[in-house]
Amino acid sequence: MSLYLNLAELLGERIEQGLYRPGDRLPSVRALSTEHGVSLSTVQQAYRHLEDQGLATPRPKSGYFVPAARQMPALPQVARMAQRPVEVSQWDQVLELISLPPSRAGVIQLGRGRPDIDSPTLKPLLRSLSRISRRQDVSSLTYGCIYGHQGMREQIARLMLDSGCALSYEDIVITTGCHEALSAAIRAICQPGDIVAVDSPSFHGVMQALKGFGMQALELPTDPLTGISLEALELALEQWPIKAIQLTPTCNNPQGYIMPEANKRALLALAQRYDVAIIEDDVYGELAYSYPRPRTIKSYDEDGRVLLCSSFSKTLAPGLRIGWIAPGRYLDRVLHMKYMGTGSTAQAPQLAITEYLEAGHYEPHLRRMRAQYQRGRDLMIDWVSRYFPAGTRVSRPQGSFMLWLELEAGFDSQRLNRELQAHAIQIAPGSIFSAAGKYRNCLRLNYASQPSAEIEAAVRQVGLCAAQLSDADKS
Repeated sequence: MSLYLNLAELLGERIEQGLYRPGDRLPSVRALSTEHGVSLSTVQQAYRHLEDQGLATPRPKSGYFVPAARQMPALPQVARMAQRPVEVSQWDQVLELISLPPSRAGVIQLGRGRPDIDSPTLKPLLRSLSRISRRQDVSSLTYGCIYGHQGMREQIARLMLDSGCALSYEDIVITTGCHEALSAAIRAICQPGDIVAVDSPSFHGVMQALKGFGMQALELPTDPLTGISLEALELALEQWPIKAIQLTPTCNNPQGYIMPEANKRALLALAQRYDVAIIEDDVYGELAYSYPRPRTIKSYDEDGRVLLCSSFSKTLAPGLRIGWIAPGRYLDRVLHMKYMGTGSTAQAPQLAITEYLEAGHYEPHLRRMRAQYQRGRDLMIDWVSRYFPAGTRVSRPQGSFMLWLELEAGFDSQRLNRELQAHAIQIAPGSIFSAAGKYRNCLRLNYASQPSAEIEAAVRQVGLCAAQLSDADKS
């Protein structure tokens, strides 16, 4: 990493830790040059980088200061739900989102759930992949064990200790991404026509899995800070023959909240009382901004009813397609569903990730990405406050790299997405995060990439188009 980026990251961490408060003067260029043994130009580059990220503000003849705290926009409202199972729709809109190639030249994709894959901390992983491809043996070209590579599973079991889970490698099955883990979990528990309770808004991949399997979703009202309403869940469990509860309680997609531990325990108690399985999506759990990372619901599970699903798609790179599931009492059924789906998972990426983990590269990478995403969140919220119509409501992600926006009632984010095509910008319309197509006045933005003038200009354009559509609807 460049010297100026190292220095910028250090200063950014000090600001986020509160060592420098809003309005405080930051150390002078000369003082930092002396303290860190770098040139004046290196310090100036570091400050320009912090300025681009919204963490430092220059004042003529006075130096750099921490920006004053801005008034935060209001949180999204808790939506009123129908409280009855519905057939899942919205496939056409999901297909439109995922059909655009990630590398299509000139298109700024603010809608996809893609992490930053340009970090220098991923270079050891690329070297491992290259090294494995050059080996003379064919071990990486063979069918692997249906459970997955044992070394990979052992490393995942160690990682899960941070989430409070005491798992053995024998408790874990490697899957082709978290998507397969979630799909296998659903099919292992439910049959066509069954009802699955979900948080709302919810990950569109799960919605479409339920649609494909002929199941119904019962959407639960969800608070943007604490997660699903336990009262609404209990009422639903009393009224409907729910077979499973599927949710993302830690660094939720798309709202970014972390469900309090007391709520996680209470949710598990409800599942035990009504004998219902819990499918826990923890794919963003390692990206919580707080340390230590929050506990999973699985960590409290004593009777094996929680199926914990995750992957390296959000922490490392989605193209690796390596996920996993700890299915508890449903292990045999999940293995059968996996065999019916993909069989064994590709060996080469498993071997490369195992090397990366064993060499100790993963934790430094996570620390860097958490800090980057937290800065990106603050900057994206600032941009939305500046460029979007007054009254736009914004989530407060506690991890990950997704921001959920709510505009005035009646706004059409699908129409906004069509308008943005002329500007080579893509967003994620809110309706794809609902089984019934709710949240049409909402949208999701991605802030994973390093902040840049190009991304700020794209967010400004989204806000401008949103304002124009809003004004046109009123006239």
